Amino acid sequence: MSPHEIGLYASAAVVVSVGLQALALAGSNVGPGAGAPAGAGPGEVLAVVRAALARRPRATLALFALMAVMAVLQYAVPTLVDDLMRQPGALSDGQWWRAGTALLVQSSGIAQIAMNLPALLVVGAVAESVLGWWRTLAVFLASGVLAHVVSLAGWSPRGGGDSVAVCGLLGALAVTCLLRGSALGLTFKRTWYLLLIPAAGLFLCALRNNHGAGLVAGCLLGLVLAAGTRTRPSGQPAAV
Repeated sequence: MSPHEIGLYASAAVVVSVGLQALALAGSNVGPGAGAPAGAGPGEVLAVVRAALARRPRATLALFALMAVMAVLQYAVPTLVDDLMRQPGALSDGQWWRAGTALLVQSSGIAQIAMNLPALLVVGAVAESVLGWWRTLAVFLASGVLAHVVSLAGWSPRGGGDSVAVCGLLGALAVTCLLRGSALGLTFKRTWYLLLIPAAGLFLCALRNNHGAGLVAGCLLGLVLAAGTRTRPSGQPAAV
């Protein structure tokens, strides 16, 4: 295994493990029965996700439904993936729109679908409970499109998928928990390790991996949105 591959796998492990803790911490503001402690296990994280889904996160459910429909269509219409995903030379050919349409198809097939769609539902539901529906949608689109633009520019000219946008949501959620910890009933002692999320994003960018671009974009958007996000008391609707 090359040093580059080791770096990618290590970064992925950090993002997944710390990301799960970010979901648990954010759950302290999702509703009754939430509020998982630092170091929460799968059961606590699952409880947080269930509470977030119980609130019917409309933006997340709409995105999930869209991606599910597209997943079916890309098998029903074999040419759809090539028509919508990133292609080498697309920017020079004026096909800038591929930075957006690449979010709609999973170019690696069923394995990518099986990972990305559940990740969108889980991360999106919790992010929406903290950020509100339109901020969640804005972060998803902005970070996803930016990551695909960077990819088209040379990092990874061929491919598609929405995992970069899910990374953006995770970055925004982590930064929001860090900056608004007191409003969420969290101390920096409980949230400091969330700094590993932007650190992993920067490291992935150094490796020219587009998931790093999604993470960093989400973190930056989280900085902007945190100041205007009104955190609600437990069990109350998110600010929109």
